[in-house]
Amino acid sequence: MLLDVRDLKVSFDTPDGVVEAVRGLDLRLAAGESVGIVGESGSGKSQSVLALMGLLADNARVSGSATLQTDTGALELIGAKRRVLERIRGARIAMIFQDPMTTLNPHLRIATQIKEVITRHRGLRGRAATKAAIEMLEAVKIPDPARRIRYYPHQFSGGMRQRVMIAMALACEPDILIADEPTTALDVTVQADILDLMAELRQRTNVALLLITHDLGVVAGQCERLLVMRHGEVVERGAIDPIFEAPAHAYTRDLLAAVPKLETPHFARASS
Repeated sequence: MLLDVRDLKVSFDTPDGVVEAVRGLDLRLAAGESVGIVGESGSGKSQSVLALMGLLADNARVSGSATLQTDTGALELIGAKRRVLERIRGARIAMIFQDPMTTLNPHLRIATQIKEVITRHRGLRGRAATKAAIEMLEAVKIPDPARRIRYYPHQFSGGMRQRVMIAMALACEPDILIADEPTTALDVTVQADILDLMAELRQRTNVALLLITHDLGVVAGQCERLLVMRHGEVVERGAIDPIFEAPAHAYTRDLLAAVPKLETPHFARASS
């Protein structure tokens, strides 16, 4: 098992007391597998993956176990030292966030930002790093990558910025890709393009995927298994087709009912 999460709990110290965000999450992810975590805002899905990445705020309390299999053996992520997590992030586990404009530096060219990742984790510099960066933009189907790599983030459309983020995330060939609401800020047509791209890149690279979303329509064509979270707990889990065909929990049924009938081809394939 590539990633084995057991009894993960996340809480936050606030002026009003302790707020429990995640209450005992169990999650297993095999190499090349795709798992969706679905729930409304505040369900604990994003806090769960941020805990795995070591990116929670200082007032967070985290307990449980999250074991990542590496080339040198099993590594416990919960409680790992900062330098260990910094080495893991990007190289072994990469993350795509909802809004690229909050992640990309608006003052730096795309070339600088992608090359920084490549240099840090792959040791490439100069022309070799530039060549690798251009190849990544080409892989995510950005037209004329040798020219556009010199662009600043604001010179790309929202969909193209998300493609840049995917290129940066996959530049170091991670074992796991975490996508946290990767299409929420995009219009429906661009959403479908990004989801198609992610599916194609997964097949090509065999990267394992954790897809975080509030929309069951998004996970339909992407994931093999599904976890449904509510109020910090998993209320339903299993293979995606049986859950779509006969959801056991009322909350899952509500989420399915919220998916538009005229959905993207991803939902149509999963529900056919």
